[in-house]
Amino acid sequence: MRQLELTVPTLFGLEALAAGELRRMGLENVHADNGRVYCAAAPGDIPRLNLNLRTGERVLLLLGRFPARDFDALFEGVRALPWEDFIPRDGAFPVKGHCLSSVLHAVPACQSIVKKAVAARLGARYGLERLPETGALYQVQFSLFKDTAALMLDTTGPGLYKRGYRAEGVAAPLRETLAAAMVLLTKYRGRDPLCDPFCGSGTIPIEAALIAKNRAPGLDRSFSAQKWSWLPDRAWMEAAQEALDREYQGDYDIWGGDIDPRAVALARANAEKAGVEDLVRFHEADARTFARRAPYGRIVTNPPYGERMLEKREAEALYRAFGSAFRALPPGWSLALLSSHSGFKAAFGAPAQRRRKLYNGMLKCDLFLYEKRGGSHEKK
Repeated sequence: MRQLELTVPTLFGLEALAAGELRRMGLENVHADNGRVYCAAAPGDIPRLNLNLRTGERVLLLLGRFPARDFDALFEGVRALPWEDFIPRDGAFPVKGHCLSSVLHAVPACQSIVKKAVAARLGARYGLERLPETGALYQVQFSLFKDTAALMLDTTGPGLYKRGYRAEGVAAPLRETLAAAMVLLTKYRGRDPLCDPFCGSGTIPIEAALIAKNRAPGLDRSFSAQKWSWLPDRAWMEAAQEALDREYQGDYDIWGGDIDPRAVALARANAEKAGVEDLVRFHEADARTFARRAPYGRIVTNPPYGERMLEKREAEALYRAFGSAFRALPPGWSLALLSSHSGFKAAFGAPAQRRRKLYNGMLKCDLFLYEKRGGSHEKK
């Protein structure tokens, strides 16, 4: 099969991280755009990306792009694409998509046109007036942006942030892909102690353990493209074995604490589902009195946002107390803290050395990055 083009949607602010992941996996022609990354790939790269990506939301197979200022152009452009190369005669091909800044802006109407065009192409190729759609799922996605249509097949299914270890969560859970990104942005690789004093359901410590162990985050779940007839089981088995061969064995100092004992119990259960229960410790603890004797380490955390979980005064009092606790730590400690609370900086009591805009779903946040003098023992 000819070379493919893949696109990986990301949360806004994570495009460069996802592009770096693709390059480290050896993908070519990698380039980032707003909210997504593109690359050239072989069919065998579809399993590799789905299994290994930490910061991408899903892996889409891009079939083509073309101008579409009216429904006729959309229909003809979709019908011209080689759908029969990917969807068999019994394949199910539901359609979903979105429109932005385009003359064609009615999503249901565009869905109907795309569906009819794909059916027309497949029906002509397979000699069928009515396609059965009783086989595997080939989810069609379209994007209409500034009058340009992009047509894709979703190889992933449920988003890549659904690792398979978090069957349930606590209020306002942090998406796994964002938690992994926060850890990666600190350049953590497993040598320093890493703590999350607001661990909730344990997402940040669990993602840190997966990173330290170099464990592929998708090994414990399934993907839509595993049932595709043109992508053999052997490709998935080889990708899984390759990922297992790259895992590290070691002891790591990763800790999560939460004031809610139910959250701590849930975090422990999630760590067990993720297979990292021997690498992460969880304890009931109050972040306002967080303290460590170790001369260096990293804190990566996502405290309750004032707008979501606490009254404004409660949130600011919590941030103030935690700021005092952080400043009392030895000089080798650093902090990466995600918050959308507009009063965080003033309440915390110290300006961040760096700040990065990120999104938790659709919620705009800031990742505040603090470095105490004394540095880190982590290998850069």
